Amino acid sequence: MVLRNFFKTNTKSKIAWLIILLVFILFKVLLETVFKGTQLAQIVDIELFASGVRLSTPLILAALGGLFSERAGVVNIALDGIMIFGAFFGAVIAYETSNPWLGALGAMLVGGLIAHIHGVASIRYQADQIVSGTAINLLAIGVPAVISNVLYNSTSVTPNIPLIIPIIKIPLLADIPLLGVLLGKYSVLVFFAFAMVPISWFILFKTSFGLRLRAVGENPEAADTAGINVYLMRYYGVWMSGLLAGLGGAFLSVAHGSSYVRDISAGRGFIALAALIFGRYTPKLLLLGCLMFGIADAFQIRVQGVIPIPTQFVQMFPYVLTMIVLAGLMGKAQVPAADGIPYVQSK
Repeated sequence: MVLRNFFKTNTKSKIAWLIILLVFILFKVLLETVFKGTQLAQIVDIELFASGVRLSTPLILAALGGLFSERAGVVNIALDGIMIFGAFFGAVIAYETSNPWLGALGAMLVGGLIAHIHGVASIRYQADQIVSGTAINLLAIGVPAVISNVLYNSTSVTPNIPLIIPIIKIPLLADIPLLGVLLGKYSVLVFFAFAMVPISWFILFKTSFGLRLRAVGENPEAADTAGINVYLMRYYGVWMSGLLAGLGGAFLSVAHGSSYVRDISAGRGFIALAALIFGRYTPKLLLLGCLMFGIADAFQIRVQGVIPIPTQFVQMFPYVLTMIVLAGLMGKAQVPAADGIPYVQSK
């Protein structure tokens, strides 16, 4: 029942998904006929979309985290910094314990702690939420480098961890031609990230907790009058953003990769924010935005060395796409009414 309600969409959404499906089928037909043996066929195939799914995973986790925070009325532009902290401490813990699962758990806890700092500044002390988030992003540039230099005599990379979070293969599904490549074999965290989309939707829109969380993001005064603890609910939203963004960072260092390297997030936290705006602060459309950016990232990786275009221009593609999306949707997405506005309880 929950999944059936989650996948209920309006006419416009159905048309959008139908267009995406038709474009995918058209690409497949063209690649197997007209463009067979060409450079384009080397770039755009089913593996491109599978890579896009993998690369969208940290975006989905960070964007869902941002969704909880923004729905509670707290802007969290520190997602990128939290991902960096999560990736670093996840790699360190996984290396020292030889256990990637402990690394992922540690990354979540560190992400929650960093988010709590942002929450204290934004909720308790009513600091400017943009300034607080920016400060965390700046700290994420230097703190991991200093700690890494002390521990491993390197400011830019940690040692390779002996084990990473395993890739699992879904029986039967992985053996289906075409569909098996796209859906059947990924890291555990990939499946977890996609499962979190309907779970987040259910929490936000089908539970009393989600109703209270959204209430403090829309009208905190009315929520306070109704007996809802506005400050606590906002902390819950911020904590969720830290836990999920930290796990998104851990994916980069203990699942998709096997160590932490400087600038490992590559701005993915900001792209996750763009996906959140693209998704109009809803889990379903947020997923579509993350997949779009993930496929764009996979595309720029594949194009390098195949088409004679300077690498720097190719690497710009996902970020240019982000700016285009933001420019097109700025002012159109329905932001929670009290998002970014500190709440001061009347006496």
